[in-house]
Amino acid sequence: MTDTTIDMPDTAVDVPGTTAGRAGTARLDYVPVQAAFPRNGGIIPMSLRSVHFVMPGGVDDPAAPSGGNAYDRRVCLDLPGFGWQVHRHAVAGDWPRPDAAARAELARTLRELPDGAVVLLDGLVACGVPEILVPQAEEGRLRMAVLVHLPLGDETGLDAAVAAELDARERAVLRAVPAVIATSDWAVRRLVSHHGLAPDRVHVAAPGADIAPLAPGTDGVSRLLCVAAVTPRKGQHRLVEALASVADLPWSCALVGGLGQDPEYVAHLRNLIREHGLENRLELTGPQAGAALDASYAAADLMVLTSYAETYGMAVTEALARGIPVLATDVGGLPEAVGRAPDGGVPGILVPPENPAAIAAELRGWFGEADVRRRLKAAARSRRAALGGWAGTAQSLAAVLRRLPTESRRAA
Repeated sequence: MTDTTIDMPDTAVDVPGTTAGRAGTARLDYVPVQAAFPRNGGIIPMSLRSVHFVMPGGVDDPAAPSGGNAYDRRVCLDLPGFGWQVHRHAVAGDWPRPDAAARAELARTLRELPDGAVVLLDGLVACGVPEILVPQAEEGRLRMAVLVHLPLGDETGLDAAVAAELDARERAVLRAVPAVIATSDWAVRRLVSHHGLAPDRVHVAAPGADIAPLAPGTDGVSRLLCVAAVTPRKGQHRLVEALASVADLPWSCALVGGLGQDPEYVAHLRNLIREHGLENRLELTGPQAGAALDASYAAADLMVLTSYAETYGMAVTEALARGIPVLATDVGGLPEAVGRAPDGGVPGILVPPENPAAIAAELRGWFGEADVRRRLKAAARSRRAALGGWAGTAQSLAAVLRRLPTESRRAA
């Protein structure tokens, strides 16, 4: 079956009140400056400052797990350790394109916050509604920062006109607020360049990882695992096509992830699996958490992720936290997530996007070359010990929140 071609526009779209064309002049080689942390040895202050965290209404929905939701929930737990009491505001709506009721609820939530409040907004909620956020930012009553998990226009499968509209809306919001937070160095560079943002207003707070027990695996080679919501952006159809071309190898694969975000794509994927006769070897498990997800990781010999776009790739570091090597597409922040072991070893294989044949070739190498497997596993275990924890994520966020200006200033 022919691979799906997805168009993701990068062209800057002018927005009234913004400076057109600046996105093309920003430097792509800009290196984000890490936040400077307070010299208090990590001591928790006796009285905590307050931050109001505005996030999607489904942030706790176990049927729709996502990296963004997991990130939001985790930093709510860890920010108090760095001086910030978190007040959660989960706003229901079909973000980033909400109906009138959801927009009204967001506007009411912001309106009822006290003057001078520090507000952290998930970009999925904030970036699609400049008619609400820009006036708030210009008024300067609230001290706002936007956390961008994925640029809105980078979602795969969007109609070109919809993607362009979301891109323009996001640009208006991000240029208006005092601070923007991204989840990888690549994502910072992307936002600075694409939206023409001042580099000193865009900060990185990469996801952490909790070190877990080493995965024993199955037989050391044959059990493959993909942890990702089943959506076009995650590109599971490319994995199915690659696996169909190496059906002579003794693999089995579990696709772990939510099935409710795009039922049409899920149906297409099931049909593709059936067409290739892989029903007994490739399982769509649905979403997993807790002990069930731990068991899937424990059985895995190789993690595979064939996304079209990722700002980081938390599933990659969750696998590496268990010493599982990774095969992933070379897109966005995934190379950062794969990273390197302290000795320079690479704990994964990066393949070109849009190329199931390259995925298949690397799978044949994985099965056929024991030395390659040994090197990848050794590097994954070494990388595991060097992964940053969630405390570092919370510390980076806390540093940004602490520096938010007390008065409004026009951003761009």
